[in-house]
Order: sequence, then structure tokens, then C-alpha cells
Amino acid sequence: MTSTPSQPVTADLLLQAYCAGVFPMAEHRNDPELFWVEPRMRGIFPLDEFHISRSLAKRLRQDDYTVTRNRDFGAVLDGCADRQETWISTEIRTLYTELNAMGFAHSLEVWMGDQLAGGVYGVCVGRAFCGESMFSTRRDGSKIALAWLVDLLSRCGFVLFDTQFLTPHLASLGAVEIPRDTYRAKLKQALQGEADIQSQPLAASGQDVVQRITQTS
Repeated sequence: MTSTPSQPVTADLLLQAYCAGVFPMAEHRNDPELFWVEPRMRGIFPLDEFHISRSLAKRLRQDDYTVTRNRDFGAVLDGCADRQETWISTEIRTLYTELNAMGFAHSLEVWMGDQLAGGVYGVCVGRAFCGESMFSTRRDGSKIALAWLVDLLSRCGFVLFDTQFLTPHLASLGAVEIPRDTYRAKLKQALQGEADIQSQPLAASGQDVVQRITQTS
């Protein structure tokens, strides 16, 4: 289900949209127009069912990387948009940068040395984290970011991790599809409370992430 905004999209309107279960996209990076999307089937990560394979657990434990939070939100946006076709237009970049400055949009960055190896960003409303996009420039960069994010969201009191759509990559990590009405019910419940993604420190190590996630899944 898609529709065209009837008024100029502002950061405040964007937050209202997330609370209503819809999100914006653009046709391409140079498209000046946005449209609202509300999928019939919605992708989510059940926070207690994130799947860490043996190979990913081994990769996480290597700790040859550093994970940061909101260290370079703009670089994560640009990394997510750096592909042949993208819905992250100039307008979307501007809006989410503003949401980040307002404290509603957040990123996790994965660094290998001084190079950005991957990352993920999204929007927080109530106790819901609405994931927008992720990227990798090194093998497993986005998987590392997602594992650390799931660990952080769980410890910060979030109850819903929205992925918008389900891809084979996300499904391999435990994401599932639910009908629109089920998603709306979960979102309504998540909006009845508040969670702060900055209320807890990032994990001390990849081993901590593996241990906590495997204990709950």
C-alpha cells in the first residue's frame, strides 16, 4: 500500500507517520518526491529469536572491529545509499539527518581500523526501533552491526524491531513476516511505553553479544 504525501514532509510529520505504521521512500536518489509505504506483509526481528550461526559467532568473537553509536550517522546514510539503485534521496537524507539531530534517528557503525566496514540506522518511537537500511563494505559488516543492535535494543527495553520488508538475508538471521494488522497491534503496544537506545552502553565485546543473544534465543 502506497500513497503520496498531501503536505510537505517534515521531520515531525515523519515521526507521526512512523507512529501510524508508515514510512517514506523515493523512486530513486534524484527523485524530489516521496511516497508513503505500508506493506501488506511486514518484516520484523523478534528480539529473542535472532539467529547467530556458528560462523557468525566465530566472527563476532574475533573482536578485530570496533562498534560505535551515532559516531558518523551521515556516513552510514551514505553507505546505505551507495548502490546502483537506491530509495535514499537527497530529501530523505536531509530528513533523517534532522531526526538524528533531534534524537530520534540512530546509527551503529562497524569500524575495521579507521575504515567504516558496515552499519545500520533507523528511527526510535516509543519502544519500537524502525530499521531503515544497512550496508557492508567488508564481509559480515552488516551482520555484526545487526547482532550488536539486537543486543542493545534488548537491554534498552525495546519490544519491536521493524525491518519493513523481509529479505532472504534478514530471514537467515531470524527475521519473519507478519500481516499488517498484526504489525499495527505490536506497534500500538510498543508506543504505550518509552525506551532510550542511549540508556545502556554498547556491549564490551563480541563474546558478550554472542552470549546474551544465545541465552535468550
